[in-house]
Amino acid sequence: MSLAADARTLAAPVLRVSGLGKRYSRSGAPALTDVSFDVASGELLAIVGPSGCGKTTLLRLLCGLTPPTEGAVLLDGRAVDRPPREVAIVFQDYSRSLFPWLTVSKNVLFPLRRVELTKRGKIERAETVLREMGLRGVGDRYPWQLSGGMQQRVAIARALVSRPELLLLDEPFASVDALTRSELQDVVLRVHRELEHRHVTIVHVTHDIDEAVYLADRVLVLSPPPGRVVGSIDVGLARPRTQTETRSAPRFLAVRNEIHDVISAHATTTIPEASESGEP
Repeated sequence: MSLAADARTLAAPVLRVSGLGKRYSRSGAPALTDVSFDVASGELLAIVGPSGCGKTTLLRLLCGLTPPTEGAVLLDGRAVDRPPREVAIVFQDYSRSLFPWLTVSKNVLFPLRRVELTKRGKIERAETVLREMGLRGVGDRYPWQLSGGMQQRVAIARALVSRPELLLLDEPFASVDALTRSELQDVVLRVHRELEHRHVTIVHVTHDIDEAVYLADRVLVLSPPPGRVVGSIDVGLARPRTQTETRSAPRFLAVRNEIHDVISAHATTTIPEASESGEP
């Protein structure tokens, strides 16, 4: 067992998922069944699996947007039955997640509307997170005036401005080009490193195994539907990471192949009756 795994064993989990199941209709097949895992404070956990395995459904359950059929999600020991303030989520479709009628600054300020800060304090926090995301000088622009990669940076900035304890990423780079995807992956790594003192925990759902290995401390593998956990693999790669050196490391290739083997071992041609979008 690695040192990172030992640390997770000793630390109380910030997120605990126990016997989680989701069924969208009484007669339909379950989207998820008996999903259980812990996430330690400050951990970056990636979740991968074949299309239709329930990755997005799981993320919606973790943040309280969808109620479970069975089991429970606990955040700091408290049941998640509605979206907690300590949780922020970034979706794949940045064009829909941002308000097109608000400027970049006002989009980022939006989560602070109920936070007990002075107006100046809110503006300073928004300016800080925009600067940290490489968005200095674009606060007065509208989202539609920015490239897709910059829009997704705005979405991440808006998620971080409230200083969440848990950040959920739902395939946030799937809609951008390959070069921008690499840049945004490095942004997430930098944010995770710089927020280490605040023990920000990240759960990242992706269909890209290489991306999961590059970013994560640990990779959770889901089976074909109904989704269940069939693998939990410690990445064991040193940080900081770089696109060239990390992806060329023997350990990177070994973990990537191990994940492929786990997915292949549980492959099936069964067509799911419930989609990840929640429709039967």
